Amino acid sequence: MSSRAHSLLAAGAALALAGATACAGSSSDTDSTPTSTSSAPSEVASTADTIGAPPGAQVLGRPRKGEPFKITIDFKDTRQLDEFQITVRSVTCGKPLDPAVLAYAADSIGAPTPTPTPESGKQYCVVAMEALNVGKQKSNWNADNTVTLNVGDVAYSQTQKDAAYALDYAQYWNSKGQTGPTFGINPGSKGPVHGIFQIPADEQPTTVWVTSGTAIQTIDGVEPGYLVQL
Repeated sequence: MSSRAHSLLAAGAALALAGATACAGSSSDTDSTPTSTSSAPSEVASTADTIGAPPGAQVLGRPRKGEPFKITIDFKDTRQLDEFQITVRSVTCGKPLDPAVLAYAADSIGAPTPTPTPESGKQYCVVAMEALNVGKQKSNWNADNTVTLNVGDVAYSQTQKDAAYALDYAQYWNSKGQTGPTFGINPGSKGPVHGIFQIPADEQPTTVWVTSGTAIQTIDGVEPGYLVQL
């Protein structure tokens, strides 16, 4: 074989090796691209999972409406913990408060009462829950300062007047033989709990935050809780 043929073969081999090296480098770059971009959605999802929870709060779970979850309340000055299994049954917005409840409240004080109206530009939302005492002692629980109704990352709590309407609901259902934890229930007993909230009239709630503590915010910081999906 001539020296020219040897030179051509060597040049061809060198070109083939260079092409293989370039392809290997290209394949490596392609494989690394999904790794860097796929991490972003998981970070977004992690943030999305906490929308509606108080900033810094530990989210113990994200049950859906109708799914029970357990809250454990430590008052720190008692040896027993208060434990309830909570289920959010329904959230009704844009309707007047229950006329039967309002009529019972008026009869109980023996005088007519004005029809409740929400603040300008807002609507009432009634959160109906069921609470089962799964602890070892008679315990109380209600939605005042323990529950928020959320529109995205905006949280709405009961006002003092809204809490008074929620108490009317508790008294009405108690008169029907369905005593709720507002007045205290024994282990193994369950009863209704209602929360009354006002949100903008053109909005729909997205989640309910239920804290597993004595209050959403205490001197020790933000309490953990559950973010119920609506």
